[in-house]
Amino acid sequence: MTAATRVLVLNSGSSSVKYQLLDMRDSTRLAVGLVERIGEETSRLVHTPLTGDGGDEKRERTGPIADHAAALEAVAGELSRDGLGVDSPALAAIGHRVVHGGLKFSEPTVITDEVLKEIERLVPVAPLHNPANITGIRTAQSLRPDLPQVAVFDTAFHTTMPEYAARYAIDVETADAHRIRRYGFHGTSHAYVSHETARLLGKDPSEVNVIVLHLGNGASATAVRGGQCVDTSMGLTPLEGLVMGTRSGDIDPAVTFHLMRVAGMSADEIDVLLNTKSGLVGLCGDNDMREIRRRIDEGDERAQLAFDIYIHRLKKYIGAYYAVLGRVDAVAFTAGVGENAAPVRAAAIAGLEEMGLAVDADLNAVRADSARVISPEYARVAVAVVPTDEELEIARQTYALVNA
Repeated sequence: MTAATRVLVLNSGSSSVKYQLLDMRDSTRLAVGLVERIGEETSRLVHTPLTGDGGDEKRERTGPIADHAAALEAVAGELSRDGLGVDSPALAAIGHRVVHGGLKFSEPTVITDEVLKEIERLVPVAPLHNPANITGIRTAQSLRPDLPQVAVFDTAFHTTMPEYAARYAIDVETADAHRIRRYGFHGTSHAYVSHETARLLGKDPSEVNVIVLHLGNGASATAVRGGQCVDTSMGLTPLEGLVMGTRSGDIDPAVTFHLMRVAGMSADEIDVLLNTKSGLVGLCGDNDMREIRRRIDEGDERAQLAFDIYIHRLKKYIGAYYAVLGRVDAVAFTAGVGENAAPVRAAAIAGLEEMGLAVDADLNAVRADSARVISPEYARVAVAVVPTDEELEIARQTYALVNA
């Protein structure tokens, strides 16, 4: 009988599905892929079987894919072509990224009808993400109703925050009635990176205090003490905190009332403004850090100001979380910008030498796919670049749960 050691990881977005198939005996990736623009005439599926012999061939097809059910059927078809079918007895479980788990879900959870109902109840605080996650789960259940389906929640890692960090200073009864508190996001990434940073330093996660900076189009910072989150920058929604690609991050709440009264904007219009027309794109028209750096090199003042605001906010959070932790062993940069934008890393750490932080220019300039320290030997606090791997973390948690 074939041992069930494979995990299929699904990350269902509003119009996309990212997926990876892994063999958990050695965490080997067997296939990766993406379906995007679901529901459009120009839908696109990109699938890559990973043979391990260097002969991997990407397969791509375009054409209408009506919905998530059709998308996952197409994914199943591609996997079957490689002898990796969803119907294989080697598949142990399907792991799903679920963005919002509220307070109820603090760890990976086997999905039942009651679990799905609770995820649905959280749609008002995650209207863009949870509905797509639910669709992906239901479709996967229809493909393999006999297989364990596991939800791994973005918010779970942050449920260890103490109440004084998680609560907002508003009327308690109102907050409790409407579930208003800081939940945090990118938790799977923060969990993976904080543990990998400890490993990089040759220590157990329980011994290490880390500030993790997840910098992509969405961006968040987390203070991790001994392997547990004690504070994080995103709040009730992913809008709070750092300057992001299209999100404002921290802003005076009264800006909302001001725009309603003075500009006549509706709540929905302000929601769109702060989530999709703010951040870097609102400041300079671009949300790609590579393009912003190119414009800066050409002397573009708007791009320079956007970069300076981005870095200023980042420094504030590094300083704040240093104070929260009291002792910091490492600052870890991750995600698209954190892993690839050396100027961002250098600028964020510049001027923090009195806090024991420094970046070695030569080490910072090196591009690599592996975790590495970029601070000089004399630095009291390590500065590291740690590529995130949310899919592997989801697979690990899923496999551990179904084998428990």
